Amino acid sequence: MRDRGLDEAIQAAGGVTELARRIGIAQPSVSNWERVPTDRVVAVENATGVSRVRLRPDLFHGGGVTEVDEIDTERARFYELLATLLSRAPSAAFLARLARLRGDASPLGVALAGLAETAAGAAIADVEREFFDLFIGLGRGELLPYGSYYLTGFLNERPLSRLRADLATLGIERADGNHEPEDHAATLCEIMAGLAAGRFAAPADAQRELFTKHVAPWMGRLFADMERAEGAKLYRHVGALGRAFLEIEAEAFTLAG
Repeated sequence: MRDRGLDEAIQAAGGVTELARRIGIAQPSVSNWERVPTDRVVAVENATGVSRVRLRPDLFHGGGVTEVDEIDTERARFYELLATLLSRAPSAAFLARLARLRGDASPLGVALAGLAETAAGAAIADVEREFFDLFIGLGRGELLPYGSYYLTGFLNERPLSRLRADLATLGIERADGNHEPEDHAATLCEIMAGLAAGRFAAPADAQRELFTKHVAPWMGRLFADMERAEGAKLYRHVGALGRAFLEIEAEAFTLAG
């Protein structure tokens, strides 16, 4: 029997098939859910507007999440934002949320302001085409957001197997219906978000280890390439945001180490 939060999300999306389409997975996977899986909460929230508290009150209303401080909560939100933007083209509702972001004079704040301004004036069809050209393409996109590719020049190489071994040690498995390799930038951002928010039972140094070994060596280059990509408009600002955020993360983990 489906729980109330999942029912609300399905109704908000206009049915199971439409919800599955919006979050980029197969319809039978959603049909088999009794509640929204932990690793899909952010995607469903962004696709439907139903808050994570209503989707999974056991996780996001004090019922089972490790208590985290305000900084880690904000870090998790940034990783979740990047994961969503890297996994699929933004919906109209998500573009509207991006347009409400506020920045400041810091490099991260400037990137946020640029993203918000561009999102406010973006047409959904143009953003969908931009995402397709950058990450999917006819044959392949302009960018390949995979760790193996950036580190070796090829897909599904040793960096992926090393990442899988480390994730297995942490007890983190790829979600059903997700056919992307684990070294996809969106997947790594989702995992970092889960670690920062305390949603995984992991050692205290797991975040730093994962970032140092599997994020820092290549993901900044992806975001820099995104800033320079010929077809990037909205995603030029996503690149600037991701690069600025990772620089902050790298400095913080260096100081913590």
